[in-house]
Amino acid sequence: MDRVAVYAGSFDPVTYGHIDIIKRAASIFDRIIVAVAHSTEKRPLFTVKERVRMLKRVTCNIKNVTVDDFRGLAVAYVSKSRARVLIRGLRALSDFEYEFQMALTNRKLNEKIETIFLMPSESYSYLSSALIKEAALLGADVSKFVPSFIEKELKAKLKRRIS
Repeated sequence: MDRVAVYAGSFDPVTYGHIDIIKRAASIFDRIIVAVAHSTEKRPLFTVKERVRMLKRVTCNIKNVTVDDFRGLAVAYVSKSRARVLIRGLRALSDFEYEFQMALTNRKLNEKIETIFLMPSESYSYLSSALIKEAALLGADVSKFVPSFIEKELKAKLKRRIS
């Protein structure tokens, strides 16, 4: 029986912190599904198709990773995918309270699904997609935080938005 886990998120855009979590998860589980949420609350900069395409590109050399998208509850998607584990990244203590509440709620919704928290390398522990977008919008070099092709797409998308 394969050990399958789902790493769900908005990934708007995918950062080196996300990639680090994906690699860590891929070394633990037989198969990882990176699942891009159709988020209505967050008002993403990139479309779901764009985020899926970016994730496929950054994970193309990790053999046991696939990328998909989903609507609705992450715990429902995990169950539908026949996985038993939902992976969540924890960057800092400030993430913990929200993630803890979500994990306990998910457990009530489906007690067969376990949530596992992974921490990125310390060098990425402060990264967030929102911070990267803001820095790029203000003209910062974000090449240390995202792959170069994502930086180009991010700057182009932001330029179109403010034009």
